[in-house]
Amino acid sequence: MKRADGRKFNELRPVKITPHFVKFAEGSVLIECGDTMVLCCASVEDRVPPHVKPGCGWVTAEYSMLPRANRQRSRRDVDKLKLSGRSAEIQRLIGRSLRAAIDLELLGERTITIDCDVIQGDGGTRTASVTGGFIAMALACQYLVDEGWLGRSPIKHYVSGISAGIVDDTALLDLQYSEDSRAQVDLNCVMNELGEIIELQGTGEGRAFTPREQQELVELCTKGNRELIRMQKEILGAI
Repeated sequence: MKRADGRKFNELRPVKITPHFVKFAEGSVLIECGDTMVLCCASVEDRVPPHVKPGCGWVTAEYSMLPRANRQRSRRDVDKLKLSGRSAEIQRLIGRSLRAAIDLELLGERTITIDCDVIQGDGGTRTASVTGGFIAMALACQYLVDEGWLGRSPIKHYVSGISAGIVDDTALLDLQYSEDSRAQVDLNCVMNELGEIIELQGTGEGRAFTPREQQELVELCTKGNRELIRMQKEILGAI
């Protein structure tokens, strides 16, 4: 099938990543994937939640969409007095994904909070948050090393996320909103630089899908994540 933006079925949208986008955060990045834009900020605190075992650190995430990030205004989560179910589910995904990238014992009794705020949403906001959130976290860890709080960075894996889906019975990588809104199957995949899967979320939106179709989507995501991790390495290696 012909895609609206002319991309090949296995091609990412144009990706632009701007590190140190915010002045005061220990780590920050603006990630743009096509028309999707997410600001990711990492903040370090010298405390941990009660459930964390002594001597270990913690990584958590918060996710939110600005009211006009989408085509119609959405209410802020604070307007509803509680986090929306979608935002809560996404921020748990981001937190799990980023904890898989870091040695919590080496981090020590510190918490890194990754705030992911969607400035503009055109599909793939949760996976963009994972990809950008990892860079923000890595920058925060480098800050701790530069300031003498850690002897070396606790980052142990690169981690990124991308989506794929089936639209008009065709498997496509990195769906934009016009594709995502009519996708028959939607799949989000978080991976590390070894090609190992950290999280896989697949949903039959319009129909059920087969194990072979799932494998086809995972293969597309593997290609996409490989390209995103290469970008992460270029950015972090240049800083």
